[in-house]
Amino acid sequence: MKTIFKSLFAITVLSLVFSSCGNGGSDKKSGALSSSAAEKVYVAPGEHDEFYAFVSGGFSGQLAVYGLPSGRLFKVIPVFSVDAEKAYGFNEETKPMLNTSHGFIPWDDSHHPDISQTAGELDGRWVFINGNNTPRIAKIDLTTFETTEIIEIPNSAGNHSSSFVTENTEYVVAGTRFSVPYPQKDMPIAEYKGNFKGALTFISVDPEDGGMDIKFQIMMPGFNYDLSHPGRGKSHGWFFFTTYNTEEANSLLEVNASQNDKDFIAAINWKKIEEYVNNGGGTKAPTNYAHNVYDEHTHTATSTMKDEILIVNPSDVPGAIYFLPTPKSPHGCDVDPSGEYIIGSGKLAAELTAHSFTKMLAAIEGEKFDGEAYGIPILQYEEILAGAVKQPGLGPLHTEFDGKGNAYTTFFISSEVVKWKLGTWEVIDRKPTYYSVGHLMIPGGNSRKPFGKYVLAMNKITKDRYLPTGPEVTQSAQLYDITGEKMELLLDFPTIGEPHYAAGIPADIIKANSKKFFKLEENKHKYVTKSEADAKVVRDGNEVHIYMTMIRSHFAPDNIEGIQVGDEVFFHVTNLEQDYDVPHGISMIGAQTSELLIMPGQTETFKWYPKNVGVWPFYCTDFCSALHQEMQGYVRVSPKGSSVPITFTLDGDAVDAE
Repeated sequence: MKTIFKSLFAITVLSLVFSSCGNGGSDKKSGALSSSAAEKVYVAPGEHDEFYAFVSGGFSGQLAVYGLPSGRLFKVIPVFSVDAEKAYGFNEETKPMLNTSHGFIPWDDSHHPDISQTAGELDGRWVFINGNNTPRIAKIDLTTFETTEIIEIPNSAGNHSSSFVTENTEYVVAGTRFSVPYPQKDMPIAEYKGNFKGALTFISVDPEDGGMDIKFQIMMPGFNYDLSHPGRGKSHGWFFFTTYNTEEANSLLEVNASQNDKDFIAAINWKKIEEYVNNGGGTKAPTNYAHNVYDEHTHTATSTMKDEILIVNPSDVPGAIYFLPTPKSPHGCDVDPSGEYIIGSGKLAAELTAHSFTKMLAAIEGEKFDGEAYGIPILQYEEILAGAVKQPGLGPLHTEFDGKGNAYTTFFISSEVVKWKLGTWEVIDRKPTYYSVGHLMIPGGNSRKPFGKYVLAMNKITKDRYLPTGPEVTQSAQLYDITGEKMELLLDFPTIGEPHYAAGIPADIIKANSKKFFKLEENKHKYVTKSEADAKVVRDGNEVHIYMTMIRSHFAPDNIEGIQVGDEVFFHVTNLEQDYDVPHGISMIGAQTSELLIMPGQTETFKWYPKNVGVWPFYCTDFCSALHQEMQGYVRVSPKGSSVPITFTLDGDAVDAE
């Protein structure tokens, strides 16, 4: 009897499920599956995700583009590391993008992307991201999703508290994590205290084309400057940086940099310093750094070495910089959309600290100081405290805001995201992460207008969460629905590198500006070939320049003779297609580069050093048409000093070189 009852119950449940999702059932939103997490992240074939998520690649040095809510990976944008898929850092045009004062550096550690803003709201023009290891800031153009500028940061080390933009993208900042001697010199490390400095660099951004330039660099005390965020609304004009190691220890920091009960948030009145600089203030100092710019018309990057920077000493601008005491070893530094609350996440603190910008101004006005550090006033803790979240979790790191009066903080040690209320400081909800979460992101959460639908948590560890793939376990991100009072875990998905931070934006803001047509007549590359009739091969001593075109589904020229062992052969290849979704690739056997993946209407160059006599093929590496396999050619290589003349074929006919 019990068996019969169980069978009838199972049939009843199944019939309810099928009737709710079948053709004759009710609307899926009110059916039996309405609470399904899978349904909430499903993006049907042909439909688009609601948000772009730009997720840092960490030790990959790149920036990944995911769709939300699907979690699908759309693109990996090469930024600080060479990329064989797109020939970034391999072709002659982009090699200068990775130039630094230390030479060609083909890697970095990318941490914190931030999207450009206008009036405190995301405008979707550019993404900025930091290189942490060899200090650099990069700019990605969101009409093409290509890195178009990288500026090196001198006098800095561990460029961590960056890159974050002011609410009109007046500046993007680059704060040093590791203080170093200034100027750099040979000195005992044991003499760190008082002799090392921490540089906070303010990079101006051109409002029209996004061009970057170092405006000034503030030479701060030798603490570690961990993270930062700009003021907004009422606090626009200020920037806030967390510090740790105010002990100025130089060894075994896990012990020696955790002695002080409170470290600081440095509050920087950048408008005051900007006025000082515009009136001739600051000291020009010699330095050496690279400024690399990619030209969209020539499709070529140039690297310019600069030898001077403007240094600002805090003591020369009284009233511009203050220290806000913050427990203990603070990491994250986050500002709510109104600009009133500055949240300091003390990694070793029992509470989550919220400072009040209004109280901060009152404390400055009333000179409520608790001493000073290297001439910078320290404000009294109780005078600036807005409140504290009691027993929030273990190991707080970062906070984002939903624009509805709620804040969300990650806790690394207790592996959770905690939702709490601004103003009352009460905990509303907490959800586990898998595992050891670092940053989190709400689209627009670092702006005056957050889009409080999802929070994306980025985890450091995923042990046992996915299929094993050897000794390196994938990192991951997890998506939560935050539209209700309680958070709901919807999805987790693997990510590239170690994801640190992300910047999210509604797709509609970017999609409309995405460049779809690349006019060949606008190609100003030095070696462009705009028609097959202009294709040619030119010898200049032991240099051979091949002016080549590609179009579905052939190269011009496709057969080349007269190349000799020991020649330096330049392939200058132009893609004659102009529609955005028809790139072509080319690869040459034995070339000590990657393929070229050439975008429509563009020209790229690679070098080839033929070392062996023979006939060597090249071919298209990116599937382009039904006759993709037929898109190939040959290069004949003769012995050095051979009398074989340069010839090539165009449209099947042999042509003598010029």
